[in-house]
Amino acid sequence: MSFFQAPPGLGNQYDDDAFLQGYLARTLPEDLHRSITDDLRELGELGGKHFYEFQLRDRLNEPVLTQWDAWGQRIDHIEVTPLWKEAEALTAKKGLVAVAYEQKSGALSRVHQFALNYVVQPSLDVYSCPLAMTDGAARSLLSLGNQQLIDHALPHLTSRDPATFWTSGQWMTERTGGSDVGLTLTEARQSPEGWRLYGTKWFTSATTAQMALTLARPQGNGPGGKGLALFFVETRDAAGKLNHLQINRLKDKLGTRKVPTAELTLDGTIATPVAGLTDGIRNMAMMLNVTRTWNAMGATWSMRRALALAHDYAKRRVQFGAPLSEKPLHVDTLAGLEAEFQAGFLLAFRGVELLGKLETRTATEQEQLLQRLVTPLAKLTTGRQVVHVTSEVTESFGGAGYVEDTGLPRIQADAQVLSIWEGTTNVLSLDALRALAKEGTLEAYFHEVEGRLSKVTDVGLRPCVKTAHDALEHARAWVSGAMANPTTMEAGARRFSLTLGRTLELALLSEHAQWCLDHGHGPRTRAAARRFRQNGVDLIQDEIDLDDSRLLG
Repeated sequence: MSFFQAPPGLGNQYDDDAFLQGYLARTLPEDLHRSITDDLRELGELGGKHFYEFQLRDRLNEPVLTQWDAWGQRIDHIEVTPLWKEAEALTAKKGLVAVAYEQKSGALSRVHQFALNYVVQPSLDVYSCPLAMTDGAARSLLSLGNQQLIDHALPHLTSRDPATFWTSGQWMTERTGGSDVGLTLTEARQSPEGWRLYGTKWFTSATTAQMALTLARPQGNGPGGKGLALFFVETRDAAGKLNHLQINRLKDKLGTRKVPTAELTLDGTIATPVAGLTDGIRNMAMMLNVTRTWNAMGATWSMRRALALAHDYAKRRVQFGAPLSEKPLHVDTLAGLEAEFQAGFLLAFRGVELLGKLETRTATEQEQLLQRLVTPLAKLTTGRQVVHVTSEVTESFGGAGYVEDTGLPRIQADAQVLSIWEGTTNVLSLDALRALAKEGTLEAYFHEVEGRLSKVTDVGLRPCVKTAHDALEHARAWVSGAMANPTTMEAGARRFSLTLGRTLELALLSEHAQWCLDHGHGPRTRAAARRFRQNGVDLIQDEIDLDDSRLLG
């Protein structure tokens, strides 16, 4: 029994990622790309070595809630993991939020920011969760124009100094449900000290944050989303005491167990309205733009991490006389997953590009319409892809993939949340339909896809172009017919939205493959486009038997 299997390993997560390098070379001006390469390489080294090894050592550490001190005082203190403490300092020093607000790269600042996060976040134990909400809070305060809160909070949310950097929570979900926030029961009451909040938040991620944005219904307001207001809360006072809130328990979750997710009781929590005393849901729009973009990017870097380990392991694992990397069936399986990752990468970064243009006011009217649709499409499409890819990668390791101390099951368990957070696939599909209801949006989407495909000239990519065009026309025909029947439209919304997402992915992948061929980056992306086409793009069903659905559902 002298044999011991060598575990998978990681190298520099920038140097080893030719696909990322090709995308940045195509997207960024040469001087900008060159100026950020050292930071990318440094974070890539940390992501592949220090933090990855730290992550494996720190596997069993989870947040700990201490509700009472030794003398009976209620303290509700959450101790986060050692890795999270290092991740917070790294975030500030490397500007993993700040880069987007310094805007030194103009409209490409978002691409710059997410490229930095992409190479290191898979090793930071979902520290991207508080960063997504921090980023969303910063953008919300700016877009809603409350200058007093901007002056007070924004310097903290975008700080590069670990001593002054804040994270933000997002307290929306109550026992009444996460998606239908119009059912929110938390009440806001006027007091001599200002507004106070009373209620229970059933699911609050990153509960250790210094502030949060939350929804509550001011006393006397009517029901539904219109009667809600968006409030700013600082979690502790100047003495460090909790702001009239209690942490009831930490959630016992399938994955993202490093994230201190809690149930909170707000018992007179002092709060400040962010933008009036109504329209709270509408005022969350920019926050959702940002957090859903983080969600799509999280799916992308999770797929990249899973596949990096799977590819490395395939070279080390010998079965039936040869490494798995030489076994046709294993190679074919990983190829299909790699194609899904590359397609998801380009769709997520397309959302990032549009967000950057929106924030710098450089987006055309067509791009503004497109951004409103691409954000939910990117989130829902990559959310399904990452669940599939990480599940298959787990299987590709055989029994080792099912053993917790290899660190592999954590990747799959953490990925599952990405189809749930910030709206499930079904909820996002309905949101995509709402986006399409605005005049010009569907035309902007068709123009985007057709514009990408028009740049593809390689004969080997012609089947990809045809498949994308066929899916586009099928989607156009289906939605035109379904508009007459709201029930049919809703029942088919998921398949329709995934078809839109995957069609845009194929167009982006084909265009990028053409660029790679033209600029000496090789045929690998062409192979990904061809395989992605074979994986399936058009998921629309023309005939939906609603009676059968009711019987089975």
